[in-house]
Amino acid sequence: MLLAADYRPEFASLTGKLVELAQVRQVQDLMQRVVDLLANRPHIALARIWLLERGDLCSACQLQTRCESHEKCLHLVASAGLGSAMEAADWSRIDGEYRRIPLGVGKVGQVASHGEAIVVQDYASDPSWATRYSWAEHLGIRGLNAQPIKFKDQILGVISVFTYIPTPREGPAWMRIFADQIAGALVNARAFEEIERLRARVELENVYLREEVREVRALGDILGETSCMRRVELQIDRVAPTDATVLILGESGTGKELVARELHRRSGRSDRPLIRINCASVPRELYESEFFGHAKGAFTGAIKDRAGRFEAADGGTLLLDEVGEIPFTLQSKFLRVLQERQYERVGEERTRSVDVRIIAATNRDLKKEVEEGRFREDLYYRLNVFPIQVPPLRDRKEDIPLLTRHFLQQAATRLQLGCPALTEGNLRTLRSYHWPGNVRELQNATERALILAQNGVLHFDLPAGILRNPGFVQNTEEDASTPVTVLTEAELRLLECQNLVAALEKSRWKIHGSNGAAELLGIKPTTLISRIRKLGLKKSHENLQTLRASAA
Repeated sequence: MLLAADYRPEFASLTGKLVELAQVRQVQDLMQRVVDLLANRPHIALARIWLLERGDLCSACQLQTRCESHEKCLHLVASAGLGSAMEAADWSRIDGEYRRIPLGVGKVGQVASHGEAIVVQDYASDPSWATRYSWAEHLGIRGLNAQPIKFKDQILGVISVFTYIPTPREGPAWMRIFADQIAGALVNARAFEEIERLRARVELENVYLREEVREVRALGDILGETSCMRRVELQIDRVAPTDATVLILGESGTGKELVARELHRRSGRSDRPLIRINCASVPRELYESEFFGHAKGAFTGAIKDRAGRFEAADGGTLLLDEVGEIPFTLQSKFLRVLQERQYERVGEERTRSVDVRIIAATNRDLKKEVEEGRFREDLYYRLNVFPIQVPPLRDRKEDIPLLTRHFLQQAATRLQLGCPALTEGNLRTLRSYHWPGNVRELQNATERALILAQNGVLHFDLPAGILRNPGFVQNTEEDASTPVTVLTEAELRLLECQNLVAALEKSRWKIHGSNGAAELLGIKPTTLISRIRKLGLKKSHENLQTLRASAA
């Protein structure tokens, strides 16, 4: 047994380790090294460090009834002790009875509350240890030295040691010096961690933003003059300034990502990142790691700590695209982070908090998914706070000219090509198409037509199976169940010929150039000349009879 007279040189030898500890860059590693260093002295039974952090386990804390404020409390972050033959307990555990201590509660709580050390010289003569006296007597523990960890008058936590000898007169002074040095090392380690966190976050944001540039082709600004698009704009205006969760509904290609970006741009989080992830593209076994991050060594291939998408979006907005694809077994984890704003990385016990706005998007009928047991009802209602329905292009065909001209100009600038004029014939072709791919398909078709344009004439090559007869274009507001007129082959040929003659007469038989018949029809002039010759058309009033004969 070490005598009190031997305490001073033994404790003084610890100061030689302070330079080494000051180089440690991770808080948890630093704290564990400190208690291990202390507990390695034969006269110290147990060394522990608590740090002042946000309250996180309030509902499960055994001392919650004695806690005046649930905002902050002492978190046990490191513990070490040699123990004795009389007790086989693991003194390195930090999940025991005193893993959280409210400010002002017990000796440790009082040290943190008042910033003053509490020293018990000898428990044998101190009745204030009544609640744990039998434990101390059983293990032969005599002294307690609890010191605040302070840096520039800011209390960071408490360091305490239980000794097998009565606390000597020099003990508190030496421990005070040691605690001050540890405070400086702690501040340095936190600074290093913050720098590393910010560096990793910027790196992660860059990776995710580069992914978005590769994966998401911008559809331009939100354009539209129809009533359904004005309704979407009004909804964006109302909900964007709030932090409400938004569920964007609509078919693929309607521009749900655009709505999400506009919501973020008009919000108070616009100076922070918008992080997008396609829930359908994440492998099932990597879901938790991708969203919540992982600790080094959590699984094969986890060679370093990695932040997840929630952490990358902290302070900003997280877009959960195709949210209906989240596996049912993992939906409860998403519900927790949406409700409590807390999560743990894979392979890590530390609970992290996140401040992020959630925007979800899907082309699925989530209500039907709930009814059929493929989507959690509580998660659906948590996401469906403010739904926005983005209309398909077939319901807003009046916007096609505006959108097409925008895409033409956008593509011409990007591809460094001339920008041909959009003709009435082009627009009739575009309006007669059903657009199953919506605005994204229109953009692709416009870019393709621009690339293939010859002599400055656009020609839109659209799948014939979904084209409607130009003479029977339905009103965009018309119900989809309205019967479609079916024509015979002869009637269809006659209608095509009549349309060709109408274009010739409107252009006064001008074939080439601006406002020529070829431009009105959206075909090449050589193609038009070939059809005129095939049908035997002439610039006369005999064309109607010629057409009827050809059609028959």
